[in-house]
Amino acid sequence: MADLGAAQRLELRPRRFGRVNWIGCWSLLRRHFKNGFSDLHYTILGPIVSNALYLLLFVIASSSLTSLDPLKLVAFIAPGLICFAIAERAFEASGANIIFEKHHNTHTDWLMAPLTATERAACYAISSTIGGMVVGSGVALMTLLFALPALAHPGALAFFAVATGMMHGLIGTLLGIWAMKWDQYTALHTFVLLPLAFLSGVFAPVASMPETAQLLIRLNPIFYLIDGFRYGMSGVNAADPLLSMLVALGMNAALFLWVHRWFRSGYRLKS
Repeated sequence: MADLGAAQRLELRPRRFGRVNWIGCWSLLRRHFKNGFSDLHYTILGPIVSNALYLLLFVIASSSLTSLDPLKLVAFIAPGLICFAIAERAFEASGANIIFEKHHNTHTDWLMAPLTATERAACYAISSTIGGMVVGSGVALMTLLFALPALAHPGALAFFAVATGMMHGLIGTLLGIWAMKWDQYTALHTFVLLPLAFLSGVFAPVASMPETAQLLIRLNPIFYLIDGFRYGMSGVNAADPLLSMLVALGMNAALFLWVHRWFRSGYRLKS
């Protein structure tokens, strides 16, 4: 009788989750954090050093070749560099991770996990956003070596930081799912996303550009993220902050639905 009671207690029963599989989500998030921050020299120190060199070069150039105040130049460029660092890390944290797992056939671990497409999409968006925020915070601390940053609108700054990380994390997820080779991933990143990021008003005021260039830049959704981030940090903006917020919300909603659809169908993941 004792053995029968022990067997009944050890009987495997189907697990019942609530509306959200919190244990599964936390496991997937922890897996992403472990993969994304396995090499701190690359993920955190690399962006800090490269952006420090950017600022140093601009300060030297402005002081020797132009009459611009280096501190004002840093105050304008620093928000764009911080936002760009958030975007780059969020993109790599999701896209490169999926490509790596597809090549090693380890993505089947989370494909077979009892997670819905919504939970998978949310985990990728959250993990990449947090990764971008960590790197962005490191770059922001680095800018203290050049000038004291202002916080004109902290609420707007936080909103656009999160929106930037989430948008690029979702784009990276889509690209990671679509690409079957590292060459495809790097080609789109190099020839599409990087030009869009650099042509978004990171290094120069949009108002000082030709009208045709201004029109093209305003068609670039990344411009509204960087402009909104700069508005939150220094109070300088080229577009209406409300418009920038609506563009950010719309782009993130559309990208999330796209990622959800691909996770639900198993597009290029189950073949």
